[in-house]
Amino acid sequence: MELSLFVVFWYGLLHAFGPDHLTAIADFSIGKSKRKTLRITLLFAIGHGLSLFIFAKVLQSVAISEEILAYGDVISATVIIIMGLYLLFMVATHRIQLRKHMHEGQEHTHIWFGKSHQHTNTDTTSSFTLGLLMGIGGVRGMLITLGAVKGGVVDFSMVGAFTLGVILVFVSFGMLILYFNQNFLGSLQNIRRTFTVAGVVSLVVGTNILYG
Repeated sequence: MELSLFVVFWYGLLHAFGPDHLTAIADFSIGKSKRKTLRITLLFAIGHGLSLFIFAKVLQSVAISEEILAYGDVISATVIIIMGLYLLFMVATHRIQLRKHMHEGQEHTHIWFGKSHQHTNTDTTSSFTLGLLMGIGGVRGMLITLGAVKGGVVDFSMVGAFTLGVILVFVSFGMLILYFNQNFLGSLQNIRRTFTVAGVVSLVVGTNILYG
């Protein structure tokens, strides 16, 4: 990997450790299966990288003030806060459900929101959309990094290197959440406690971004 791509890859690693990103991954991955957790983390990372690529390209040709760019952080924070409020609402209204059953000799646990159990892809599609939205908040940092390599010119290889760095962190964190799912979410009480903590953390992180 040439030096410029390595710099962008390293920035992707550091960028992914942002509390807003990890909070979003946790909110979407808690209580999910291994397949869904992997899908959620990958789609979030891809959406994030794609969003940064598009906005960085736009900013190369259009002069946008720092004040306008700051609204990217407002968008990210607002999304995180809304997610936190949603989780707390689900807990308060007892809309988080748990069901266990045996399948081919193995116990399977299903956790879902709402009164009825439905299999949908809303979590995975929402994670991609969330990655796109939160990418707006990372444009400023990425442009600063790009200013040090290739004269600030954005190409798809650089976005690929950035996204790879993000994916490594997100998938690793997703596996940590998966371990938590498999070992600590065996009762409805623990599930509600976990989502309560996740909701409160989301509010704290989002508020800190807005007013910190």
